[in-house]
Amino acid sequence: MTLHEGSDSKLRCGWAGGAPEFGPYHDNEWGFPVGDDTRLFEKLCLEGFQSGLSWRTILNKREAFRAAFAGFDIETVARFTAQDVERLLADKGIVRHRGKIEAAINNAGRARELIAEAGSIAAFVWRYEAKTPAPPQSQTTSAESIALSKALKKRGWKFVGPTTVFAFMQAMGLVNDHAEGCHCRDEASRQRAGFAVPGR
Repeated sequence: MTLHEGSDSKLRCGWAGGAPEFGPYHDNEWGFPVGDDTRLFEKLCLEGFQSGLSWRTILNKREAFRAAFAGFDIETVARFTAQDVERLLADKGIVRHRGKIEAAINNAGRARELIAEAGSIAAFVWRYEAKTPAPPQSQTTSAESIALSKALKKRGWKFVGPTTVFAFMQAMGLVNDHAEGCHCRDEASRQRAGFAVPGR
């Protein structure tokens, strides 16, 4: 797996050198375990919006997405109406795709149901944590992402295919996919060791 050497001489996953904004995202967020439902919901939504686009596009619009979707507060987004859909379609700061916008609103309702079922989104998704490390960044799906995708779709979620869910799992620390030699790989493992999995 290709590594990228930054201006600080640290080695990172190769993709982290692809754009200036990738380095901070890689070092501070990507691959570290997350148990906060708002962050998990936000990431599932943003991965859905990314479908067919680049993560750089979504990352650069992330603050605009947060403003448009009330900080991805699940209860608030679940109450969005047709008027909100039209408002969002007119918002140049986000990806103006009706299907993805409506999916995010739908998924907020499904998230509310999932919390009632499992106690939290975190408690549900962490059931699908990778049991063994994936070959770093050599795949786009996994047995776990296929299973989680199927479980979410069964519950009415949209834009949660196996590839989208695997990207979510990589980013939220459900699989440590930092490349061998990346300075964040051991830190991600350390954080996972100290992470209390919700619901266990």
